Amino acid sequence: MSLPLLKLGAVLSTMAMISNWMSQTLPSLVGLNTTRLSTPDTLTQISPKEGWQVYSSAQDPDGRCICTVVAPEQNLCSRDAKSRQLRQLLEKVQNMSQSIEVLNLRTQRDFQYVLKMETQMKGLKAKFRQIEDDRKTLMTKHFQELKEKMDELLPLIPVLEQYKTDAKLITQFKEEIRNLSAVLTGIQEEIGAYDYEELHQRVLSLETRLRDCMKKLTCGKLMKITGPITVKTSGTRFGAWMTDPLASEKNNRVWYMDSYTNNKIVREYKSIADFVSGAESRTYNLPFKWAGTNHVVYNGSLYFNKYQSNIIIKYSFDMGRVLAQRSLEYAGFHNVYPYTWGGFSDIDLMADEIGLWAVYATNQNAGNIVISQLNQDLEVMKSWSTGYPKRSAGESFMICGTLYVTNSHLTGAKVYYSYSTKTSTYEYTDIPFHNQYFHISMLDYNARDRALYAWNNGHQVLFNVTLFHIIKTEDDT
Repeated sequence: MSLPLLKLGAVLSTMAMISNWMSQTLPSLVGLNTTRLSTPDTLTQISPKEGWQVYSSAQDPDGRCICTVVAPEQNLCSRDAKSRQLRQLLEKVQNMSQSIEVLNLRTQRDFQYVLKMETQMKGLKAKFRQIEDDRKTLMTKHFQELKEKMDELLPLIPVLEQYKTDAKLITQFKEEIRNLSAVLTGIQEEIGAYDYEELHQRVLSLETRLRDCMKKLTCGKLMKITGPITVKTSGTRFGAWMTDPLASEKNNRVWYMDSYTNNKIVREYKSIADFVSGAESRTYNLPFKWAGTNHVVYNGSLYFNKYQSNIIIKYSFDMGRVLAQRSLEYAGFHNVYPYTWGGFSDIDLMADEIGLWAVYATNQNAGNIVISQLNQDLEVMKSWSTGYPKRSAGESFMICGTLYVTNSHLTGAKVYYSYSTKTSTYEYTDIPFHNQYFHISMLDYNARDRALYAWNNGHQVLFNVTLFHIIKTEDDT
């Protein structure tokens, strides 16, 4: 085949590959122009995972602002990935546009060559017909050579027609790429205000302002429990894990106490990350075995119920020794008044924004729950007798001086009863939560994290809580 035909074949092959690639790629790219993005003037719903949010707001009869604030989980901004992907896509489209421009220039140059060749071929065909009519005047040899050359060129006529169609398609692709590039540029400009660095600084600023606001909040009422988040799966079906609500922000130590009896070993981890990976920083061998799973770490010391007794022990982690021990008068122990799941859970020690508490039952109160506020030397400062049977409670926890009691430790459990030590009144509630692993043997509130720590059938989990707050005014201080 002649050199012009080889050149034309290469061009057509290139055109075929480009056409096939563009037909597969462009539809998905052009589809981006249907993407809806909110403008900076539009308020979007932000989930607790993305940032702080006000759950609800109102005013009380005295005109004070009432609101609920939900703290965020610590994670990266989800918009960052989308913005980065958009920038990368825009760069690809721009590169593709440049390639199409180069291809278009080459196509136009070759197209002029093809048009000239087409004209020559049509003229040659007409001349050949004229010669064929008068072939008697030509030598047989010359006529045969000319006929063979014409037969060789004839198949190229429909190919040239297809080439003209492909050239139009390239022009059309070029226009679509130009339009797509404009759309993507507009989208990038539209979300430019949400670039990660700027958005991250705005989130940090908002978090600081909201933390300042949180300091002005009075104690809140439990409104909702969400989760759980599974932190780790370890140990037996029963146990306890906790952090210190009075620890500094840089101190995130975790303590782990497996089983509800016949154990004295407390494992310490420097952080949640170390806890998840199993990197212990220290172990403590307590002088006494503990009973139940309802222990609490408060201000650097562990408070637990001594096995087969109603004695409460205060053990200092820093000093490695017992600082105080005291009998909780009349408190039932050793499965006399446990929670519904048993496990020597007669005495439940807990802490909230107000301080230390002990929840238990006595014969004098007919086996119903008694709440006692303790100081850090284990002295009972004040007690409240409720009418809720301890054996009918699945678990309980304190938030802002109010005891919240669940009606079961199994599937379907919910917060069913609450008792306020501030007003000495109770109410029946209906706050469900997801008992993911079907058996809860420990449920305690941490005021620093504003979360519920739970041991759920060998899984260490966290529940988020939504509290209804009243913002303090200057008149309240």
